[in-house]
Amino acid sequence: MDVAPSVEQVDVQQIRCLLVLAEELHFGRTAERLGLSQSRVSQLIGTLENRVGARLVERTSRRVALTPTGVQFVSEMAPAYAGLARAYGRARERAMRGALEELRVGFTGVVYEEITATFRALHERHGVAVHTHELPLGSPFAAVLAGDVDAIIVELPVYEPELTIGFRFPPQDQFVVVAADHPFVERSAVDLEDLADVDLVHRVGDAPDYWMASRTPPATPSGTPIRSSAGISSVHHGMALAASGRHAMLVCRPLVEHHSRADLGFVPVRGLEGTSQLGLVWRTDRTSPRLLTLARLFADAGAGEITAVRSAS
Repeated sequence: MDVAPSVEQVDVQQIRCLLVLAEELHFGRTAERLGLSQSRVSQLIGTLENRVGARLVERTSRRVALTPTGVQFVSEMAPAYAGLARAYGRARERAMRGALEELRVGFTGVVYEEITATFRALHERHGVAVHTHELPLGSPFAAVLAGDVDAIIVELPVYEPELTIGFRFPPQDQFVVVAADHPFVERSAVDLEDLADVDLVHRVGDAPDYWMASRTPPATPSGTPIRSSAGISSVHHGMALAASGRHAMLVCRPLVEHHSRADLGFVPVRGLEGTSQLGLVWRTDRTSPRLLTLARLFADAGAGEITAVRSAS
């Protein structure tokens, strides 16, 4: 009785060869990219087709094209191969660094010394290396939802049903950043209603509306609209616009403490005391001992409170 070929009989090189051929649609260029001969490329593709049991590539004297089966196979295999390549690359990096495990943590804006100190403690005490990834200022959730990072340190609130807030950092006061010669700088503080007198920058990205509104409120408590005619892609971009004198930006106290500039003024906003808060956030279905350990280390450092109560599976 014949036994159907199993996935174990498929060589990773065959998959890589087909994916490159799907991009190039040319055996010569595919061979050049892979450092192989054209005959070897043909052999790999032929062997893969035999394993699958269907033609994947149509080749004539004039053109190379994927068959409908080949198109579907490539569309399903490409993400799996990319994930395999990432896992292999991370394993190689860990081996070279001597770390037993790793965590990929995304952030927007700035990661402060208190946070990086806890990252070092995680490595020193538990052998878990943390690798930070800067995320677009207005797109904090996409990377963690896609699995490109294991967790994010992001400004709250977070209402996404797929995400868990594993740790809350202490609440911080908010300040409005304006040019050094702005009238606000002469005052000890401004009220929320005063924000109607400035043009606040807003973040550009795919974050949900509730999150964007918490960063740049659309109106004062009385309902007076707050102008926001300029979008920003980074904290430094926002500071540059504020320094120009045409715009203002809301920031939290740690940023004020770490980014004093002679061309900027940082003025407290009454009514926004303790309203800025960071959270350590991860996908609920990917809760892990490493993430829970990181949350505990933040708590041990007196940096806030653990909020994740779900056990890691």
